[in-house]
Amino acid sequence: MHNQAGAKGDMAMKNNHLIRKIQMECPLCDKVHEIEERTRVVNTIIKGENVNYIEKYYFCSYSNEDENEFVTGRMENDNLLNARNEYRRVHGLLTSDEIVAIRENYGLSQVDLAKLLGWGEATISRYESKAIQDEAYDNMLRIIKENPLMAYGFLVRNVNKFTEPKQSDIKKRIIDNMDSYGKENIKRQALESEYINYNEPSEENGNQILDIDKLESIVTYFAKHIGNLYKIKLMKMLWYTDSLNYKVNNHSMTGLVYRHADMGALPIGHYLIMDLENINVKEEDDYDNTRFHIFPKEGIDMSCITQEDKMILDRVINKFKDFNTKDIVEYMHDEIAYKETKDGDIIPFGLAKSITLSV
Repeated sequence: MHNQAGAKGDMAMKNNHLIRKIQMECPLCDKVHEIEERTRVVNTIIKGENVNYIEKYYFCSYSNEDENEFVTGRMENDNLLNARNEYRRVHGLLTSDEIVAIRENYGLSQVDLAKLLGWGEATISRYESKAIQDEAYDNMLRIIKENPLMAYGFLVRNVNKFTEPKQSDIKKRIIDNMDSYGKENIKRQALESEYINYNEPSEENGNQILDIDKLESIVTYFAKHIGNLYKIKLMKMLWYTDSLNYKVNNHSMTGLVYRHADMGALPIGHYLIMDLENINVKEEDDYDNTRFHIFPKEGIDMSCITQEDKMILDRVINKFKDFNTKDIVEYMHDEIAYKETKDGDIIPFGLAKSITLSV
């Protein structure tokens, strides 16, 4: 086995495979010369399944045709890891790199992360290098990736496994994560919890489960086109958007579920919608009332809005952009969907077929 001496940086393509030339001592011809590092797609069997993955190998042009390829021990390990990661991707499991990223995000060693989760000390090391985690272990890793509060819960449960300085370090990293991305996830989970009874397509959610990414993008799309967008008006425009989309496509756009309220249709969890990190809301005092003014959110990824979606959204915008809150509430009060439901009732999307708005 020989170590790589240095790379020339000379890269090319041959037979559709990437080639990198490296100056090293070749174990096949015992000469120091440029060796080609090549890649190819190969097939192997992992847990009884065929897996295609990218394999790296060295090619010596000076050796005879029967023996002109070789791999180092490190390269062989990397190839095996590539194969296992492809298996993970196919089965929706975290890859070894993703597990490393979770661990490093909390500033933990492999042993520390295993202790935090109450696992054997070598477990994380195996998952990052060779073993494939089962679904239960994968779910636990995803939980602390997506919710720092859960990581804190594990710390409390296994606190006796760490020294006091280490406890403080881990706790600080957890708080840092909450300040960076954890708050958004927690707020999303709070809204999702309101929809736990609507996790299957039905007439109540317009044959569409809750899509928070789409909801956030739609709100910013509205805010970019309407300057006087306040909470109550927004809620009515969301109902018209979902109802018109249901009328045209037989499913809503956001998956929100609406109740009959004094001010018209109001989505379940409306107060949590305003708390989402990707919705830009400013509170404005209006005499004795506080109004919620919605502005565009800069930098939000709006690729989930299709051209067909924009046709619906633009129709709603063109209809209601000059309406004030009172106007749109009164307009909604005249809809059959409102008249045929009572205060607190879910407004079924079957009644959306009768809305006065059309494309």
